[in-house]
Amino acid sequence: MKRWTTRPEGSNWGEFGDEDQIGMMNTLTPKMRQAALAEAKEGIAFCLSLPLDYPGGSELVGFRTPPKLIAPIRTTGEVSFNYPASTHNPNAIDVISDESVELFSQYSTHWDGLAHWGQEFDVDGDGERELVYYNGWRAGSDVEGPGHDHGPFAHKLSVASLAETSVQGRGVMIDLRAVFGDEPKLVGHDDLMRALDRQKTTVEAGDFLCLYTGYADILLSMNKKPDAAKLKKSCAMLDGRDGKLLDWITETGIVAICADNMGVEPVGYEAGPHTNRPHSIMPLHEHCLFKRGIFLGELWYMGELARWLAANNRSRFLLTAPPLNMPGAVGSPLTPVGTV
Repeated sequence: MKRWTTRPEGSNWGEFGDEDQIGMMNTLTPKMRQAALAEAKEGIAFCLSLPLDYPGGSELVGFRTPPKLIAPIRTTGEVSFNYPASTHNPNAIDVISDESVELFSQYSTHWDGLAHWGQEFDVDGDGERELVYYNGWRAGSDVEGPGHDHGPFAHKLSVASLAETSVQGRGVMIDLRAVFGDEPKLVGHDDLMRALDRQKTTVEAGDFLCLYTGYADILLSMNKKPDAAKLKKSCAMLDGRDGKLLDWITETGIVAICADNMGVEPVGYEAGPHTNRPHSIMPLHEHCLFKRGIFLGELWYMGELARWLAANNRSRFLLTAPPLNMPGAVGSPLTPVGTV
């Protein structure tokens, strides 16, 4: 039975098959990866991840807490950390440490998976909205919540599907900080085109659009004591309400947008004329994750690589950025690497 008879306007549902779970990543070809490899001319690699205990505290997103390392207990009752093997073997000279990690998958540098952002949408044309995700996968069955037998667990659209693609291609760095500074700025289509012209670069099908705004640099300077009010009034973000920008994202054929800020776009927009009718509170998330299957990377550390690229009059690089191969997860921390 087909999961949907009506798809959202502007979506690509079904274009990669009824069972598709990776969206625009389907379009990333071996030839595109070869072109990306050609950008690694110097062999210099840059870590594009914040330390995963940043931003620090829960000031920015109240329910997300910093990662916690836990020393497990061995079956014999001892703590398995700084554990001398001689405890059970008098002749052993080894010392053993193990740990488990409790962390929010989207606390620090992370990928938003396609099961992270869905919508109440009438996929059956019967006048009733259903809770669905990209390509019509259903909440409650395909993406089980904690009240179900196996939940929370994304049987479909898990980040494990993204991990299986290896997530390697050409990154194109757009230095929004160089154009707009550290002042708050909603960047629409025309603003983005101005930044591209300034850098004399283009974005092509299969590219990972990478945005350097300076947000993560400011966050790092706060030393795990983030000032939410200051950060909210700092740096550029994409304006998801700009239809021309959303059309450009579609027409360009990018596979992902990766930014050094909290949400690529503002986390909820100020009240506007749309407030009293059904609308998305994050329209770029709606367009990318829900409609087009374009992955979003957030809170990446772009500063060092962006400065190197600017100093060398370049904007393109090889990006390697697989998430954890964690079945059922809707988001994932990662350590992306940019190679020039």
